Amino acid sequence: MDGPGGDRPELALHQLHAFAVLAEELHFGRAAERLGIAQPPLSQQIRRLERKVGHPLFDRGPGGVALTPAGHGLLPAARRALGEIAGGLDAARRAGRGEAGRIRIGFAASLALTVLPRILGAYHDRYPGVEMEVREMTTAPQVAALCDGSLDVGLMREPPETDGLVAEPLLSEGFVAVLPAGHPLAARRAVPVAALADEPFVLLPRAAAPTVHDRIAGLCRAAGFEPRAGQRAVEWQTVCALVGAGLGVSLAPASVRRIRSAGVAYRRISPGGARTTVAACHRAEDAANPLVAGFLRTARDQTSAPDGPARPLRQKPDITSV
Repeated sequence: MDGPGGDRPELALHQLHAFAVLAEELHFGRAAERLGIAQPPLSQQIRRLERKVGHPLFDRGPGGVALTPAGHGLLPAARRALGEIAGGLDAARRAGRGEAGRIRIGFAASLALTVLPRILGAYHDRYPGVEMEVREMTTAPQVAALCDGSLDVGLMREPPETDGLVAEPLLSEGFVAVLPAGHPLAARRAVPVAALADEPFVLLPRAAAPTVHDRIAGLCRAAGFEPRAGQRAVEWQTVCALVGAGLGVSLAPASVRRIRSAGVAYRRISPGGARTTVAACHRAEDAANPLVAGFLRTARDQTSAPDGPARPLRQKPDITSV
């Protein structure tokens, strides 16, 4: 409806744009040229807008075009509305490209020693308009947070297969033996796993990182023994500290060698073919989310990804918060 009245103004943006341009030019010909339209359609848009306002917006006389009091009253609001729309469109486009918004990232503590700073630094450089919320979490809480929607991406080691989640492998690394510095086996360049059979182990709780725990237990079983847990610790830094205190030995991803813990020796193991994988996990439904997609692209670029596509995680794990 073109007539005035009602509680909700219905002003078309193209009419406000035409009005603002004409208010700047105060000349129908120049305003029409700027808008890329002929003068008659411009005149029609202004007349429709004036009918909606209920008052003339321009004086059209022999001396030229001038704003009326009603026109002066409308112009600041028109400019604000057009500016807000332009800003909103820019924000929407940046969000659609993954250049704005907020992403929640979980990470395993051991990754802070290796790839995490490189990935986060590169992502911040590429997407400075994105706010990052970064949380240090073990595997099971990361999986739970991804499932309940409180985390967008999880960087974890050996993620368990989980309905609705996808894991993209980023890199793999071998295992090392973690020994007290004064242990007789620390004199060797490589330690046979079987030589650890009688040692108490410092292990991660299975509830915190079930797949990593099982991988380490599997290495021991392949060497002919079941690891005997003397102590348990949630983080690798604590594992190494307990080993340094003489409370046991451990097997750990090779990146833990970056932990400078007093009284600890790190040695290669034999056989040395076993490896552990670090993956970026996200909800399957977020594969097209531009924030998640941008983070995954950056993570791929900053790591040497193993061959093969992202694999779906199917089975629901037994998740216990730690």
